Amino acid sequence: MGNSSTKLAEKCSLLNKNEVPVVASSFKLVSKNSERIKEDELKKFWGTQMDPRLSQYITNFLFGPLGNRNPVVEFQRFAELYVYCVRGTVDERITVLMASLGQSEQETAEIAYPLIKEYVEAVVSSYMRALRLEAGPQYKSWEARGFRIVKDCVQKLAESLAYDVVTQGTQKVTRIDAERWLQKNPVFLRMLEHVFLHLYHYRAVKNTSEDKNRDRNDESGGSGQGSGKIRPFCIENSLLPTCENIHYIPDYPAFIDISQILFINSQLPAEYQSKWRFLFSSQIHGESFSTFIGRIMDQGSTVIIVEDTNGYIFGGFATESWALSPNFTGNDSSFLFTLRPRMRSFPGTTYNDHYQYLNLHQQTMPNGLGIGGQFEYWGLWLDSEYGIGECSESCTTYKNYIQLSATKNFKIRNVEVWGVGDKPVKEDEEDEGQSSGSILDKDMESKAILKIAGRDLHSDGYREMNPHE
Repeated sequence: MGNSSTKLAEKCSLLNKNEVPVVASSFKLVSKNSERIKEDELKKFWGTQMDPRLSQYITNFLFGPLGNRNPVVEFQRFAELYVYCVRGTVDERITVLMASLGQSEQETAEIAYPLIKEYVEAVVSSYMRALRLEAGPQYKSWEARGFRIVKDCVQKLAESLAYDVVTQGTQKVTRIDAERWLQKNPVFLRMLEHVFLHLYHYRAVKNTSEDKNRDRNDESGGSGQGSGKIRPFCIENSLLPTCENIHYIPDYPAFIDISQILFINSQLPAEYQSKWRFLFSSQIHGESFSTFIGRIMDQGSTVIIVEDTNGYIFGGFATESWALSPNFTGNDSSFLFTLRPRMRSFPGTTYNDHYQYLNLHQQTMPNGLGIGGQFEYWGLWLDSEYGIGECSESCTTYKNYIQLSATKNFKIRNVEVWGVGDKPVKEDEEDEGQSSGSILDKDMESKAILKIAGRDLHSDGYREMNPHE
């Protein structure tokens, strides 16, 4: 780092030694190596990297509200924005929020709920833009399979995050309300952190690396050429999981978007958030209940997503492997959720233990798959007679539950299932060398592709003979 960056860092004691080169380099880039940043310079530099509304909010914090603008901002304030948003206390983050909205920082000050909602939406929209621009491995694993970021879903995600900021029915938010909301909203805090890490690292990492290479070459008398390739900055701690097991399926027929995946994933226990394993899609594997349960049994924890014929999208997280049984299984880490027309999740209670149920070919018991509720009053039910399901008006298994589907009894348009986390290993699968059977039983994705292409599986009835039989 050059002498000018060192002098800048000395003006701000907030920064730790790891933050100094990033924030100082970013300031140098925006200010064009001067000691002050002008408003138009900042907007031009960061403009493409975030939602325009967030750009305006940041401008309010740095330069002051409209009508009382400062012509320039100095390094101290620029560094404060970084520290407060990336690792600040709740009080410091509320300070940024209030100043960004042009509001008084007094505890008695009130903010209109729509303003808070728009601020959250600006952050969420900027977060999704950062994911796309960084093109990290998690994002690329979904984008390459046809999953997209849909504006309407981004808005629903933001609304779900802002929903609890104030008691519903009122339209005013106090500073105390906002502090209480932030303390119990880690997902929004992680998004805010990611956005500002992205902004301050934008071109700054490359610039800092070039400075170091230049200094090193100056010391050795080199020309500065031939230095190592500078990799673009990418934040690894993404809220998105990695998408697995769709390698052989081109143009996957996705009916959910990346915002919805992120919403579900953020509700999962931490040990299941790193990857999703594709298991079943009715658009690929067909409309057969036996095929459906055959592909999801013994796969560990799963996320089931359903779209009804009215366009409602909803589902549930099951903690244990699915297995045929007349008894309920699972635990209170499971939850139900809705993605459309709104995004909400409903965590488990201890009122009863009816978390997951799967049965088939029974005369005296219900045949199908259920999550929550009880016989004939299900939170989510998919009948063994494929194509029909049920979501009751109430379900005591899950807190604050509301009916997920458009109507209590619904018809299915799409269903897909994802295994989350690592697949459990059975004892008889530990020795891969002992595996037997036909490749037709193993490569289900290839079979699915043949079906999509209209190719009949005439050889499906043939299997390799065991030479010892």
